[in-house]
Amino acid sequence: MLDLSFEPPKPKVISGAKYEWELVIGMEIHAQVASQAKLFSGASTKFGAEPNSNVSFVDAAMPGMLPVINEYCIEQAVRTGLGLKAQINLVSAFDRKNYFYPDLPQGYQISQLYHPLVGEGEVIVDMEPGIARKVRIERIHVEQDAGKSIHDMDPAMSFVDLNRTGVALMEIVSRPDIRGPEEAAAYVAKLRQILRYLGTCDGNMQNGNLRADVNVSVCRPGAYEKYQETQDFGHLGTRCEIKNMNSMRFIQQAIDHEARRQIGILEAGGEVVQETRLYDPDKGETRSMRSKEEAHDYRYFPCPDLLPLEIEQAWVDEIAASLPELPDAKKARFVTEFGLSEYDAGVLTADTQNAAYFEAVAGQAGDGKMAANWVINELFGRLKKDDREIGDSPVSPEQLAGIVKLIKSGDISGKIAKDVFEIVYSEGGDPAQIVEDKGLKQVTDTGAIEAAVDEVIAANPAQVEKAKANPKLAGWFVGQVMKATGGKANPKAVNDLVAQKLGL
Repeated sequence: MLDLSFEPPKPKVISGAKYEWELVIGMEIHAQVASQAKLFSGASTKFGAEPNSNVSFVDAAMPGMLPVINEYCIEQAVRTGLGLKAQINLVSAFDRKNYFYPDLPQGYQISQLYHPLVGEGEVIVDMEPGIARKVRIERIHVEQDAGKSIHDMDPAMSFVDLNRTGVALMEIVSRPDIRGPEEAAAYVAKLRQILRYLGTCDGNMQNGNLRADVNVSVCRPGAYEKYQETQDFGHLGTRCEIKNMNSMRFIQQAIDHEARRQIGILEAGGEVVQETRLYDPDKGETRSMRSKEEAHDYRYFPCPDLLPLEIEQAWVDEIAASLPELPDAKKARFVTEFGLSEYDAGVLTADTQNAAYFEAVAGQAGDGKMAANWVINELFGRLKKDDREIGDSPVSPEQLAGIVKLIKSGDISGKIAKDVFEIVYSEGGDPAQIVEDKGLKQVTDTGAIEAAVDEVIAANPAQVEKAKANPKLAGWFVGQVMKATGGKANPKAVNDLVAQKLGL
């Protein structure tokens, strides 16, 4: 395992006009369950369908239509809880959260307030190599999504699309353990990574499949420590919730603005009002949406259409046994098995496809460090330049492993390898055959290399004297020999012979 040092959260300190303030942040992540059918109906969850085409009678709240739990959605939520080292509650229940909105046909949302499916867990957030933080998970409850109101098609009208209505969501609620904008973004990124590894949510924030509600409050230094001792939220100040954030960058910007807004109010002698706010990225500010409702405002009560949900421990154990290797475990293994740095291992395990690609290259090439260097620096760099994903890479793991093996065998130098990589990337082909056909094989014959060294030295007597006075200038001869041999001479042999001939 990695030697991680777990530090208490370091608060982001903001200096106001009068005092210093600290940030306290809790987050509610709404993750769409990766399922082809909705939570209580068989309607499709496919994104991008024609408006109101993925709507069943249950979703549309037609009279007499009763919800039926989609077992697969529950399984995905249990997998998520296990992946976050959380308590799985064998008995849970659904409640009705009552409110009126045009895109909520039933007039209520079926959720889990009192008895959630998943209890307390944790997320380990990597802040820097060797340093990590623990963010506690309070609960994960399963609920149905609402539809979507559209206001920009006709200035005089609003439209409602019910395609999302009834889509299964996992609401992952954290404790107020996050202490700054950067840490908040890192937490969302790590949670998203875990969900993708588990296959329980695709994490696509652009499509709204992962959204964050961010609770922000400010307090004076020392208040958070008092909260930790007493668990009295009153020490943390009045919080405001910023709804539906779907960008890491906007999350950071919204938190920073909201914190400064609250500080301005408090230092002017006012009181922060608990409310729900929206972030306007164009103006870089939050604005009031509505006063923050409490549980009683929604008139929660047990859903009469659904019996308590009871699951068996044996089923939970079966799901646990099927979990994949998760990011932290994979990162630790890459460090120990392939001798990688924590940073390189972190880059390679950031995404499941990246990790799988690297392992395929390393396994075939027989050199983890060299494989990591080529995957990260050459392949990822080129893919980023061309705005391509690893799944769309024109260079297969077999081809990249072939290039690495040619370097290891001494058939080509690192410089020639880059030329071969460019050919494979642009035109395809087998690296070994490309080297053979284009005559790129490295010259390892010391006799031929020695002749080239002698020729360069004989042609540059003045430079020889300079190099003898300053050995650092020997590199000039190495460069000339490499140039004369078309870059095909073995660099180590050239360096050794130049040093020998110059008496260095």
